[in-house]
Amino acid sequence: MTRVLIPSGALGLNYDKTALERGLEAKPDIIVIDGGSTDSGPAYLGRGMSKYARASTKIEWAGLMKARAKAGVPLVIGTAGTCGADSAVDWMVEITREIAAEQGQSVKLAVLRSSQDAASVADAYQAGRIDALPNAPVIDRDGILACSNIVALAGAEQITEALDTGADIIIAGRTTDTAIIAALPLQRGDHAGGAWHGAKIGECGALCATNPQSGVLMVEFDASGFTIIPLADGAHASPHTVSAHMLYENSDPFILYEPGGHLDVTGATYAALDQTRVRVEGSEWVPSDRYTVKLEGSRPAGFQVVAMALLRDAHYVAHAQDWADDIAAKCCAKVSDRLGIDADAFSIDLRLIGQSASFGDLESRAGAPVEIGALAIVTAATEVRAEEIAKILNPYLLHHPLTQEEEQPTFAFLFSPPEIKRGQTYEFALNHVMTLDKPMDAFRLEVHDIG
Repeated sequence: MTRVLIPSGALGLNYDKTALERGLEAKPDIIVIDGGSTDSGPAYLGRGMSKYARASTKIEWAGLMKARAKAGVPLVIGTAGTCGADSAVDWMVEITREIAAEQGQSVKLAVLRSSQDAASVADAYQAGRIDALPNAPVIDRDGILACSNIVALAGAEQITEALDTGADIIIAGRTTDTAIIAALPLQRGDHAGGAWHGAKIGECGALCATNPQSGVLMVEFDASGFTIIPLADGAHASPHTVSAHMLYENSDPFILYEPGGHLDVTGATYAALDQTRVRVEGSEWVPSDRYTVKLEGSRPAGFQVVAMALLRDAHYVAHAQDWADDIAAKCCAKVSDRLGIDADAFSIDLRLIGQSASFGDLESRAGAPVEIGALAIVTAATEVRAEEIAKILNPYLLHHPLTQEEEQPTFAFLFSPPEIKRGQTYEFALNHVMTLDKPMDAFRLEVHDIG
């Protein structure tokens, strides 16, 4: 049996300290935690930085380093620093060194790097070793070379290589959410389907239970399946809460693709052992005939300046979309005329906050809002140009009437001046898989003694 203790769905979200202590008392074989994902958009990968505050990250990581020392087992973090790029990994290593010095710990540290050289990825693309996933952006060599950061998602094989070093702490770059959990059970010969399925259920900590904010979860793996055990007071797992997590961030409730194969849970059975624990068996791991890793890339997408005006007059609230469309058309024409630039060299996007800003034409909820915020997003090739366009837009947001016959209205800006620089923006440029001859071909492993 292999016991994997998962303190939280991600480092930076906090965890229940009492529940964590309960997990340590249950004698885990490893402590694993996720460090991030692409959930928060392309900027973190583009900049190679974490979305979480350094202070919060350090406090939580210090608690886990103490827990690791007490349990005498490996501590693993995957997708370090939100994006898993080398710079984010280095940030996490620096925090680890600080904590080790403060706690008086001497530890063996393994660092698994996932960043990719853009030119090497472009060569792989031209060699036919890169395939698009569904809805992937169209790519070419120049588009790949434009990426500021590219990472490959490590699987269980790469985490196993790190575990084989005998490291006390493993800081991994971008990994699949499941790999850090599945690696040790697979290494120890537990049921392969159960290892991957249990890893999927446990990837977000106690999100598969009735007290998801507690974070802390134990997953027990063995020769025929796995058992889910939430550890916080008031946290209960049920066949429903456990099976439902296969739908989390996954388009198919029965199939989950990973490097080297896929998980099939079509034949899985879920049984409540009591009011807290759920037992799962019958999952199947299906190896692939080639080893692929997913690639994620982010590249600069221009500079942005934003401004926001508020509409409260019922007439304008009722016709906000017409008002916004008219402003966009007139201002775009004015910008092209006065700055002498083509329409495809910039964009003006007015999002109506309170009226379908999230879903646009897909919005299904009815009902008239009382107030609408008009968020203007100006994007251009340079910050100076974006700010200039935003200033041309300014009078429209403040005074633009719906028709020429109406009196000139005045709307409210949230700030003075209303233009707010967002700086360099980024866009995802890769959602592809790359075929490797050997699992470690796209990854680098380092071992350090610290403290």
